[in-house]
Amino acid sequence: MNPAYVMSGIAIYVVLSLIVAWISRSGRATTMSGYFLGNRAMGGVVSALSYSATTYSAFMMVGLAGMTYAGGVGALGFEIVYFAGVSLVAVFGPRFWAVGRRYGFVTPSEMLGHRYGSRWVAVAAGVTSLVFLIPYSAVQLSGVGYLLSGMTGGAIPFEAGIGIATILAIVFAWVAGIRSVMWTDSLQALVMIVASVAVGLIVVSHLGGFAGLFGAIAERRPEMLAVPGPGFFSFATFLGLTLPWFFFSISNPQVSQRLFMPASLGAMRRMLLIFLVFGLVYTVVSVIWGLSAFVAFPDLARPDLATSTLLGSDMVPAALGVVVMIGILAAAVSTIDSILLTLSSVFARDVWGNVTGDRDEARQLRLGKVVIPVISILAMGFAWLELGMIAVLSVAASAGLVVVVPAIIGAFFWRRGTAAGAIGSILGGVAFVIAMYLTGDSLWGLNAGVLGFPVSALLFVGISLLTRRAAGDDADGFIACANLPLAGPLAGNGMAKAA
Repeated sequence: MNPAYVMSGIAIYVVLSLIVAWISRSGRATTMSGYFLGNRAMGGVVSALSYSATTYSAFMMVGLAGMTYAGGVGALGFEIVYFAGVSLVAVFGPRFWAVGRRYGFVTPSEMLGHRYGSRWVAVAAGVTSLVFLIPYSAVQLSGVGYLLSGMTGGAIPFEAGIGIATILAIVFAWVAGIRSVMWTDSLQALVMIVASVAVGLIVVSHLGGFAGLFGAIAERRPEMLAVPGPGFFSFATFLGLTLPWFFFSISNPQVSQRLFMPASLGAMRRMLLIFLVFGLVYTVVSVIWGLSAFVAFPDLARPDLATSTLLGSDMVPAALGVVVMIGILAAAVSTIDSILLTLSSVFARDVWGNVTGDRDEARQLRLGKVVIPVISILAMGFAWLELGMIAVLSVAASAGLVVVVPAIIGAFFWRRGTAAGAIGSILGGVAFVIAMYLTGDSLWGLNAGVLGFPVSALLFVGISLLTRRAAGDDADGFIACANLPLAGPLAGNGMAKAA
């Protein structure tokens, strides 16, 4: 594709997004809650579109398509497991929302620190987020690099694509915090879902319709249509990829932090329902893209080039290809923005605030804004390393974050859980996952994605049973508040008043 088309599309996207972001400011955010949570007043539709754009980023349209190109229909099963995991939002979403309103939590780490009565629980969870989410940000940057480089035949280098995404992420995060991110997300999500479906249908029609597409795959490489597939997936590999992804909605703080944001439980319900519809369409389209690229371009140098090669081909009208490219770019930038805002709030409130004892909210907000470009530059450095397939790297980050899940579950459902148990399970789990990755990522034929969660859970339960709850542990009040929404339907604003 002509690089001028791509650059023109990027320029139009930047201008429109900046206008939307500026309009969304609605006054200057002067508090941590205002800047990072949109004053807990986000509607269900905007929350759903933003949640979708944040989740289905470069991982989905570039990474899942690439995984399908390499591993066949097994990639669809991998993503369906994530859908199953979204059911956790129905269980934990109202609880996050209720305690967030009651206690004024800004981050999930802060929530854990309060529940277990220890600032060091918040520090441990916060540092874990920093360690694993910075590489996950790099995955999104890499997706943009592959997309722009692939669509222009290398005229826009991989490194330049990373630089463009980094600058955009910093600017949008700075304009007005989470509010600007969510409104720009909503704009691009609506465009993306329509354009991506159109591209899928056009490409399939060029390949002889669905009968022609699947017929060509069955003739050329029939194992692509079977499980475990052509060699990319084995049972152990599939389990290692899917288990961390199942817990994604509560283990990844840039996602779980959004459970504090809806204006009501009714808004949260609408967010979840719309997200599920959006995600199902996105998943099917991404898999179709990957299979179509396999038929049309069977000898790509990297699976992650499947999407960019399709969009830059003669099968897709140039204007439509640019629109979809902008949508993928915007989704990747959205995810990076969300991570930047989450990590900056975690660093300022949970790490810096607890280690130094600085509770001044204005200083925390200033510090949070200052570290946004620092985190961005670190992520950009990781992206330049080109460490592996986008989908695999995304799950590797989630495998590290899943070690926090036992402490989250215990916070809401096990009064006997202690601060020592939470800290030991988080830090011990992190040490175990990192050791696995440094030593070949295999123990008894299983990888860190499979073993990280049970190791962390055993540490949490074992240490909690051997220790006592901290003096400031608020298990009784916390759990009572968390269960309050379950007394009524998940709708309306009644709980906002009750909480």
